[in-house]
Amino acid sequence: MTIEDPGPSRPEDDRHLEWTLVDSAVGPLFLAATRTGLVRVEFHATERRIRPLAEQLGAEPVRPPAGREVLLAEPVRQLAAYFAGHLRRFDLPLDWRLSAGFNRVVLRELERSVPYGSVVGYGELAARVGQPGGAQAVGAAMGSNPLPVVVPCHRVVESDGGIGGFGGGLEAKRTLLALEGVLPQPLF
Repeated sequence: MTIEDPGPSRPEDDRHLEWTLVDSAVGPLFLAATRTGLVRVEFHATERRIRPLAEQLGAEPVRPPAGREVLLAEPVRQLAAYFAGHLRRFDLPLDWRLSAGFNRVVLRELERSVPYGSVVGYGELAARVGQPGGAQAVGAAMGSNPLPVVVPCHRVVESDGGIGGFGGGLEAKRTLLALEGVLPQPLF
């Protein structure tokens, strides 16, 4: 199987970047969307995240008042439903331009084939994209994920039963896996 980069995912005139900060069970999340779709989810959110992202995308950032989002209204709603235990699959347009090549292929396979309440090993995910033995490369792809939670890199674990790493921190990964019923809820 040959890995192919699906190519650009946005029109060249997509220069509007809406952003916000939202509270969640894993702490504040930074969200950003273009007219193409959700482009960024980051843990440990602060307002400082927007300027570098806007420069990277060549976009003009806009932060609407809470509850008045346009591009982010549906992502905010779906994330709230997910953290409340009412949503098992995100149905959002995604802007994939912050991911390319092997990383994008792996992340899209993860999004497509690893449902809520399940996990996959790094090596197994590598095999699914035609790269047996590529577990470390899959780990790097998880670390590059521009859309964590929505593209569920928290569902990728070590083959020996270990939880593996996580850009949002191991406590956030445990919380997400507990929310989905993969791990027991923390005692405190």
